[in-house]
Amino acid sequence: MTGPPTLTARRSLLLGLLLVGISAYFILGLKLTELNPGPGGLKLGKRFFSAAFSPALTNEDSAALSGANPLWKNAIVACWETIRISAAAVSLSLVFGLAFGFFGATAWWRNRSSGMRNPLYRFFLRYCAPLLYGITRILITFTRSVHELLWATLFLAALGMGPLAAVFALTIPFSGTFAKIFSEMIDEADPSAARALELAGAGPLQVVCFALLPAALPDMIAYTLYRFECGLRSSAVMGFMGVLTLGYYIDASFENRHYHEVWTYLYAMIFLIVFFEKWSDAIRRRLTEGVS
Repeated sequence: MTGPPTLTARRSLLLGLLLVGISAYFILGLKLTELNPGPGGLKLGKRFFSAAFSPALTNEDSAALSGANPLWKNAIVACWETIRISAAAVSLSLVFGLAFGFFGATAWWRNRSSGMRNPLYRFFLRYCAPLLYGITRILITFTRSVHELLWATLFLAALGMGPLAAVFALTIPFSGTFAKIFSEMIDEADPSAARALELAGAGPLQVVCFALLPAALPDMIAYTLYRFECGLRSSAVMGFMGVLTLGYYIDASFENRHYHEVWTYLYAMIFLIVFFEKWSDAIRRRLTEGVS
């Protein structure tokens, strides 16, 4: 077991990061003078941030939007759509993540073929399981390597500006992330119960289902709740691509320079994140208390 990093190692790491940052500054030809936004930018920024103290309660352009929904209704509908897309994407990706997470773990096949009496099962664990594991890890890496915005570009072009495209765009990378984290949690679970079942004659599948999975389950639930919070933010970002989530209304209001409306939708987004974060924290505390 390796100990914590020494002070010298930490200093070397910080020095290396500093040198990389300095090198990138000169290679990219950056200039500090470019950070000056100019008088127009400062005025626009002041106008935007001052609107944070007085978010709109009604549509700012009442003449142009006389037939539109009231602002509060748009905010509620956008929040609901954001939650709905996030819940659907996380639910689907959880199913795929569990499946790929199982096959992407080594705990169910590594060093378990020696005690198997069935020669076909022993052959599968020794030769086929590593191949299946390698293919699964490649798929996990691929799905995680492509950002959800790129998937959204593809699915929005194929399926149109609807929630289904956003759900698919989030499901693919989320599935890969779930699979990676779940496989690591299964492999790092407490092996004491697994050894006891093996000594009792249990097979690899029984060991995983009745020993490793229950040990990793609290952490898996906690991570699922965290991923749902991430899904809310990603779902809102889908609005900037045309899906009717909070991001859509933020983008439309910003384009029309209705900054008070922008802050109304931003506060709605902050409320969603804080609410579900407190909710998930309460569930995680109960899980921790139950385990302890």
